[in-house]
Formats: sequence, structure tokens, C-alpha cells
Amino acid sequence: MIDCERCEEVMQPYLDRDLDAVEYAEAERHLDACCYCRRRYRFETELRRYVRYVVSEPMPLELKERLAALRLAL
Repeated sequence: MIDCERCEEVMQPYLDRDLDAVEYAEAERHLDACCYCRRRYRFETELRRYVRYVVSEPMPLELKERLAALRLAL
């Protein structure tokens, strides 16, 4: 079984379903057994849900222009 540190390392690939079957099963077992990592998992899923919601809101043109003005020329 993986430990909390390893679970932290594989959390994003786990959420993206980018782990192989063995790694995915190990992460699942750890999340089932560890309250701390399960809370982290719930936080990450809620954060992703929020980001998807925010991104779906159209950005006002004025804000886009202000952000574009902040970019540094490469």
C-alpha cells in the first residue's frame, strides 16, 4: 500500500485517470483507509469543479485587455 507522501504525488494523475491499473488500485486503497488523503481528494475534486465553473463564465473584454497589457514581451 502507498503512503500519504506517495498519494500526494499521484493525486493529480489519479484524478486525471493517468495511472496504470496497479497504481490506481493502490491509490484507491489508500484513499479508502486514510481520512487525511480522502479530505485532500475531496478538496481537489471540488477545486476542479470550481475552476471548470469559473472558466465557463465569459471574461469581460475590459479585463482581457488589462490582462493582455500585463504580459511581458518575450
